[in-house]
Amino acid sequence: MKHIYDMIIIGGGPAGYTAALYASRAGLDVLTVERMAPGGQMALTDTIDNYPGFEDGIDGFTLGMKMQQSAERFGAKTEYAEVQNVDFTNEIKILKTSVGELYAKTVVIATGANPKELGLKEEWELLGKGVHYCAHCDGRFYKDKTVVVVGGGNSAAEDALYLSRIAKKVFLVHRRDSLKATKIYREPLMNAENVEFLWDSAVTEIVSDEKVIGVKTQNLKTKEDRFTECDGVFISIGRKPATDFLKDEITLDNYGYIIADESTKTNVPGIYAVGDVRTKPLRQVVTAVSDGAVAVTFAEEYLSMTKFE
Repeated sequence: MKHIYDMIIIGGGPAGYTAALYASRAGLDVLTVERMAPGGQMALTDTIDNYPGFEDGIDGFTLGMKMQQSAERFGAKTEYAEVQNVDFTNEIKILKTSVGELYAKTVVIATGANPKELGLKEEWELLGKGVHYCAHCDGRFYKDKTVVVVGGGNSAAEDALYLSRIAKKVFLVHRRDSLKATKIYREPLMNAENVEFLWDSAVTEIVSDEKVIGVKTQNLKTKEDRFTECDGVFISIGRKPATDFLKDEITLDNYGYIIADESTKTNVPGIYAVGDVRTKPLRQVVTAVSDGAVAVTFAEEYLSMTKFE
């Protein structure tokens, strides 16, 4: 006979394992399906200083392991597998995974969003050695140093503005001759004295000597090459939510994020979206954790009011 879980959580990041903790502690039969390792994108962060309770900070991998252990202490289980597609048509939800079909009465989607990459061969080799994707996570390492921000949208402008208050110098590299960012970011950034713009330019190489020492750029109009010394590179060209496996089973916005408000409810009863994968104004560990707790509250309500055949 097939086993039907009260809740399956797709994704083992901070949102997913908080949901697992709250659900298992409430006595629900819970399974977390994680593709790689606990922590999600958080696990790639060397030091997290803005998560309460760790006065000296904590590395993302360790925090992810602690969150998994907290949930499993109350009986939550973890399956290391990839969810390939889903069927949310009926009250019992079906997840088709790399280890076979799984069944649940409720599903919490906590698959997160991955940063878009420049596609340079040295990019991942230098991750944590001068290459970063989150200014608010890693910006503090560059106090009074020189950094490069790549991008021209709201995320890049916000990151550059944030870093301008920490770093000695900020170079903003953008492929166009003006920012795509909205006025609220654009004006203060243009007025920042320690920000220099490299317009119509693309990064062609990140130069390193064990760690980042600079970037090579090319002006896309003049084809002129330039080398800029720097201590760190922040790539901020957008993020891609991990929602391809959902197909047409749930409503997404134009960027692929799951449409869900602060209740975490989606358009499908019994399905909840938490963390970076849902539409929200701030994507941080602390907001992801909050989502996980909220989702379980509404899932318990749904379970108590629904008759499953």
